[in-house]
Amino acid sequence: MRPPLRDARKENVPDPASIVERKTSFNHPHFRPTPEIPLPPVHDNLCIFSPMRERIQTIVPFHLKMPLKFLNYIAAMLGFGLLLFFFSGSLHFHSAISSVPPLQPNSVKSASGSSWGGLGIEKDPFFDLLGAFRKWDSKVGCAQFREKHKGWHVNGSSLQDADGIVDCEAMRMAHVSVLVKGWTWVPDNLDNIYSCRCGLSCLWTKSGVLADKPDAMLYETTRPPIQRHKGDPLRVYMDLEAGRKRSGMEDLFISYHANDDVQSTYAGGLFHNNRNYLVSTKKNNETLVYWSSSRCLARRNQLAKKLLSLLPHHSFGKCLNNVGGMDMALELYPECTNHANSMTNWWDHLHCAMSHYKFVLAIENTVTESYVTEKLFYALDAGAVPIYFGAPNVWDFVPPNSIIDGSKFSSLEELASYVKALANDPIAYSEYHAWRRCGVLGNYRKTRAASLDTLPCRLCEIVSRKGGRNARAL
Repeated sequence: MRPPLRDARKENVPDPASIVERKTSFNHPHFRPTPEIPLPPVHDNLCIFSPMRERIQTIVPFHLKMPLKFLNYIAAMLGFGLLLFFFSGSLHFHSAISSVPPLQPNSVKSASGSSWGGLGIEKDPFFDLLGAFRKWDSKVGCAQFREKHKGWHVNGSSLQDADGIVDCEAMRMAHVSVLVKGWTWVPDNLDNIYSCRCGLSCLWTKSGVLADKPDAMLYETTRPPIQRHKGDPLRVYMDLEAGRKRSGMEDLFISYHANDDVQSTYAGGLFHNNRNYLVSTKKNNETLVYWSSSRCLARRNQLAKKLLSLLPHHSFGKCLNNVGGMDMALELYPECTNHANSMTNWWDHLHCAMSHYKFVLAIENTVTESYVTEKLFYALDAGAVPIYFGAPNVWDFVPPNSIIDGSKFSSLEELASYVKALANDPIAYSEYHAWRRCGVLGNYRKTRAASLDTLPCRLCEIVSRKGGRNARAL
């Protein structure tokens, strides 16, 4: 008998209750667990040796026919018993791919709709993150996690290879200076002189005194000159917003997308260099989700409002605020004060506050390919699990099993149920932190390598290859 066929169309739409009841093994976080697919009906006249029956009868001597019939009968009975064993639920096959790790039985809502702990085992709420890690170490461990994700495959074209081989002979200049013009989102502390590959030195500055003869001029909030003559600095234009619009007057274009001249992701530390990064070891077990937004976009607000209505949460910022103001971080978490230094703005302490929550809701302003912003990376850096809505290719930018991809759930209700279950399962929750503890980074290594942190050297290398001021005028 052939093994049962699987319906590939249903692979990504499971019943959340079946996740535990089947004790599924999760080997890949791109997809959701495979649901239980019923087997084809078994007919009464099924015989596993029936294709060979006629041939056996013609070539086997008569005195051997009875023993063969007896063996045929025994084999058929064994096959029937195996089918009964399968349908009883005692025998199951593991799913090969999923986006969520298995939950323990005590934290899953049963298929019949019974309450938490409906399987007869009490849930296991926890607030001590390090204690949860120890449980995960004893039950799973890094060796098993590495084995599970050793075949992790992502789309390599989503990221430029910032650490790739460079042709040193193509460098036309030994030193490049870049002058940043006007106001930009680029942090001031990026200003520095860098030692890059192939012996290239790179000056990056906002000072026209330090870079009095720049080889390139970078613009972000202002437009480059309409025309460039030979001997003038190269015009570099940067747009890291979702629109990713060229000025039409640049020689080089920087964006978040790999298809442009220079890619800069939001994963680097310089996007949040002034933030307060105390990471709490204690997680809020009553209020599960952190949310903060001060751009109250209608569609994002609508999504956040509906999901947060299903989950206990704290909402900081201007949008859907429920903590009594935007400066409540230090009042709720006074331990963050010890790490505040001279920072006085309310947003400087939100990352310390964020670390007290098990989950952070991260919704992009715009849903478009490769637009993965600091909203997600802040949560990872704070030791929380992001609940993410945004770029469809987000898995090309993050570590294996590091986020909850909201788009993979059939409804917000199903997502909320999963989050609640995960919050009461220290082992399954710790699985979302295993990438960091076990050094399983996947494509995240390339994401960090292509961040703003490394932008000066990467831009200077391209300017050097073009010849800087001596580059051909367009």
